[in-house]
Amino acid sequence: MNKKTHFGFASVNAKEKAEKVAGVFNRVAQHYDLMNDLMSAGLHRAWKAFTVAQAGVREGFRVLDIAGGTGDLTRAFAHQAGESGQVWLADINESMLRLGRDKLLNQGILAPVLLCDAEKLPLPDNYFDRVSVAFGLRNMTHKETALAEMLRVLRPGGKLLILEFSAIWKPLQSLYDIYSFSVLPWLGRHIAKDADSYRYLAESIRMHPDQETLLRMLQEAGFVGVKYFNLTAGIAALHTGLKL
Repeated sequence: MNKKTHFGFASVNAKEKAEKVAGVFNRVAQHYDLMNDLMSAGLHRAWKAFTVAQAGVREGFRVLDIAGGTGDLTRAFAHQAGESGQVWLADINESMLRLGRDKLLNQGILAPVLLCDAEKLPLPDNYFDRVSVAFGLRNMTHKETALAEMLRVLRPGGKLLILEFSAIWKPLQSLYDIYSFSVLPWLGRHIAKDADSYRYLAESIRMHPDQETLLRMLQEAGFVGVKYFNLTAGIAALHTGLKL
């Protein structure tokens, strides 16, 4: 029997989800940065800057940026880790990874680039000082498996940072729904020529675990000192956890 999971609001076979998500990001890759700025009114940059500040990357650190996409966090971490550090850009989607690699190269940053599934990281145990995931966890089919892999590759004392869309403050929910299911597809249709992909992105946010649920998932995966920060009334949240 094929196990079911969600793809937005739809129910699909678990084996199909990765392929469907890949299709979405293959279609949106060329407009990804522009659409991020438009959809969040530039707020994603502030959220990422907060994540970088909380990471506390220092000279010589090894950092893995999972689902790193076009490389915003990778770039910031690379400047902090310096020449003696390593900052890896990893993504399951080749279209996004190529854009990220080229963007970094254009900015003079030569980072290791890894095409891989976060649920099966081809990396050694206890290797990285920091692992980050920005707006990628909700697209993973087996989140518990991915979190276990993130814990495995972190060294003892290392830190995980997950920046993701989350549950907004309840009084704003109705306005947020109108924006998500009317404005976002409209932007997708007129800017990226793809309304369906942005409708999926809005649906995937609603299906993602809320702040408290994700906190418990990190604890169950083995992380300690887990906490979260609500950003912009909970539109996004940053979860952090440590490996003993």
